[in-house]
Amino acid sequence: MRAPKRLLTPDAERGLTERQREVIDALEGLVVAEALSALTMAEIAARVNCSLRTLYGIAPSRDELVLMVVDRRLHRIGRTAIEAVNASHSPLDALRAYLRAVSEAVQPTAVAFTEEFANVTGAPRLLDAHEKYVMAVTRSLLDRAVSENQIRRVDTAAFAHVLGGLGREFARPAVAPSLATSPKATADTVADTLLAGLATR
Repeated sequence: MRAPKRLLTPDAERGLTERQREVIDALEGLVVAEALSALTMAEIAARVNCSLRTLYGIAPSRDELVLMVVDRRLHRIGRTAIEAVNASHSPLDALRAYLRAVSEAVQPTAVAFTEEFANVTGAPRLLDAHEKYVMAVTRSLLDRAVSENQIRRVDTAAFAHVLGGLGREFARPAVAPSLATSPKATADTVADTLLAGLATR
């Protein structure tokens, strides 16, 4: 399974100046602290101590810059999630490890799933692409768990859809405030409960 195509391709990133790469790293750190999409380009430039010219050399608009930074962050979380799965894991343990790592995306200190970001042109499409990839990996692991008789025979596509979308659902601004714990903790608990119910032993 291929991860979603990066908005900032490896070739394009290599073509950036050293200063621009430093700024992108700083922006990725900044996106964990506040909603970049609520700031102007001038405010973003001030936060990372660079010129507007440097920012516009990376992306032609604020929205494209924000999408690029969030996409880069989600790809980093995705790589970490795949690395959390190793050959020694049973399919069910691999699935638990993967889903726990993926749910880092909805930590307040990871990517801010804010109303402001949801209003950025292209944001829903970006999140959908990453979520579809998570669902595909989840389904593959569910299929393995079924074939090795670790879980009951179920509609793995349906369960992958539910499990892969938990984090985003619980991070929604209309839902997150009503939760007893963080979106990540809630997603982890619900995933564990569902998987325990599917286990054959």
